[in-house]
Amino acid sequence: MSAPFMSLYRCCQRSALLVVSRRSLSSVSPPSSVSPPSSVSPPSSVSPPSSVSPPPLHTRFLLYLTQCFYDVEMLQSWTFLQRWKRIQKRNTYYGYTQKNYGSDIAAAYYILSLKGGLRFVGQSEWFIADRRGKFNWAFLDHKDTPLEEVNMNYTDINYRGLDNLEEQKSLRTLSLRGCPEVNDWFLARLHMFEDSLEELDISHCPRITTGGLAALRNLKGLKRLDVSSLPGISSPGVVIILLEEMLPKCDVTANGYDHTLREES
Repeated sequence: MSAPFMSLYRCCQRSALLVVSRRSLSSVSPPSSVSPPSSVSPPSSVSPPSSVSPPPLHTRFLLYLTQCFYDVEMLQSWTFLQRWKRIQKRNTYYGYTQKNYGSDIAAAYYILSLKGGLRFVGQSEWFIADRRGKFNWAFLDHKDTPLEEVNMNYTDINYRGLDNLEEQKSLRTLSLRGCPEVNDWFLARLHMFEDSLEELDISHCPRITTGGLAALRNLKGLKRLDVSSLPGISSPGVVIILLEEMLPKCDVTANGYDHTLREES
């Protein structure tokens, strides 16, 4: 039996035990097999024991939640672990594909497997996976043709997955808009594209911080950079000014911030 069903089973079992214990407290009676002698009567001064009233409803509810807390916490931890394993597996190194089809086909297959899109050098056609993850296998006809543009918007690409793109020395455009796993470690590895990358979109990535943006100084050939709506950025006005000084030939787009400090400067 899997962990989530075990947790649900224990919660239901504890709920049943609470109901049984409440009933046992509300009605306490001696065993039916034992009866007092008929000739002996209890003293008139001794009154029968009063029934024990159950605790209030909100108290029983809080007790139930307390007992279920650790099961819920375990279920959340299990869910997080399974999601982490799934992301790591999807970003594994496609060594077998690279060995048999070359680094360009391996990179394309990795991108499409994550529901991304790509365009080869000298080609106008884009290969894009649909919402169900299906794509056109005609990309196999472009063996030994490097990638020029890659769109990984809203995918689960992480820093490990960059191993599959390391040989793409002709990559000019990389779009990573809204990628939840793109973080500072990811930006630090983008130096592998320092001689080719011209356009980079890292907008709406929740795990990027101010410190990670400093790694972009290695991309000297960058012409367009989109850093819009990064919630992990503190003092965005100052950061944007520093980016423009660090990359003087780059057009920096930064929407979704308060640019008061930038205007004053």
